[in-house]
Amino acid sequence: MAKSAAQFVCSACGSVFPKWAGRCEACGEWNTLEQEVARPALPGGMKVAPKSGRHKIEFVGLEGKSPPPPRIPTTIAEFDRVLGGGLVPASVVLVGGDPGIGKSTLLLQASAALGRAGKQVLYISGEESIDQIRMRGARLGLSSAPLALAAATQLGDILSSLASYPDAALVVIDSIQTMWAEGVDSAPGSVTQVRAAAFELIRAAKTQGFALMLVGHVTKEGALAGPRVLEHMVDVVLHFEGDRGHQFRILRGVKNRFGATDEIGVFEMTGAGLAEVANPSALFLAERRGNVSGSAVFAGLEGSRPVLVEIQALLAPAPGGSPRRSVIGWDSGRLSMLLAVLETRCGLKLAMYDVYLNVAGGLRVSEPAADLAVAAALISALQDVPTDPSMVFFGEIGLSGELRQVAQSELRLKEAAKLGFAKAASPRRVAGGAGRLAVPPTLGLVELGHLTDLVAVATGGVKGAAAGVRQTGQA
Repeated sequence: MAKSAAQFVCSACGSVFPKWAGRCEACGEWNTLEQEVARPALPGGMKVAPKSGRHKIEFVGLEGKSPPPPRIPTTIAEFDRVLGGGLVPASVVLVGGDPGIGKSTLLLQASAALGRAGKQVLYISGEESIDQIRMRGARLGLSSAPLALAAATQLGDILSSLASYPDAALVVIDSIQTMWAEGVDSAPGSVTQVRAAAFELIRAAKTQGFALMLVGHVTKEGALAGPRVLEHMVDVVLHFEGDRGHQFRILRGVKNRFGATDEIGVFEMTGAGLAEVANPSALFLAERRGNVSGSAVFAGLEGSRPVLVEIQALLAPAPGGSPRRSVIGWDSGRLSMLLAVLETRCGLKLAMYDVYLNVAGGLRVSEPAADLAVAAALISALQDVPTDPSMVFFGEIGLSGELRQVAQSELRLKEAAKLGFAKAASPRRVAGGAGRLAVPPTLGLVELGHLTDLVAVATGGVKGAAAGVRQTGQA
């Protein structure tokens, strides 16, 4: 009998190597090679001949007559929003997040809501015992929810048990890293085990028609642990984000075959579990003080949802001559670019200051439309003059200091008007642009062409000369 040989598999791309190396030659990632035992080859290099009894597959046209499968709403509106309207039968959802962020709490609440709606839900945990799940359910007030609980890690036992529940609407596996396939010679949580267990569970979901939700661990960098192919195998990938010291939690859709990506659901962590936040803009701005310099309100967009958040900036003299740049919730590279544009195009003296930038509320902002709000906060902090508390900002800034239009301006303006703001600063519309911009009647639109225009507007009419601003004459 042939002897099993060791091989090394990259957890990022799945490439196989005969020996360990610090860097994967296929994808270039470091410290991603993990050892596993290869299955012995057949003696003499024999290959398995194809069986003659194979069935031919049937090809059909793109336009079908069968109606699309109905979605299963979880009755948690923020969760359904990120999913695209609810769970799709036979779909697979992967939920990842930092330890203790609330992944198991969210899925237990969603499972209980579906159970109370009359759906059959199976909750399988490989990390907690039945008594521990019941304790958490009692704390969340879910003890009366009709759920079927199990604590198991052996994949074969789970698959055989699932076959006896043909009416199951949802199966939750918490977590995929704890599953153990008997025929795979590696430890639970390894690349091979995670890949094999996920494949068998996904095949069972597609065959039996139940929705499958998998909880996934994350690495210290915040990426989903396990092979990268796991994210390609599933239909939906959700990231549960937030600071454990903060009450807000953001459920973000990274991949969705049945809906829009980059949708977010906002939750608040309370003593009774996760509570939905129907109007996150009002909550993010609840503690805002409009009479403080270095603060500006950004009219952002997360997926199809407009969200207003406060951008905070603080400038402190750099005593050692080497200024520090600290950013929370925004791209540090984009801040460096924006500081360079403000110095070069507007003449602002920022090189002698430590710059601290924060997106209040724990939200992570990634769109370029935040450039204008960040610039307004920096100018306000430098001049020590508060921005107009009734004004919101949005727009992209180019390297020459010009302001560029961003998508979905009308949604941003409507959200600002709904929350009582009276003004909005945005890039100047180009002549001959696409259509007329519908501005709410209670909102005044201030259009800016260049970053130098912002120097006066951001601080309520204070002239740039008061802070040593060099006017460039551009408009």
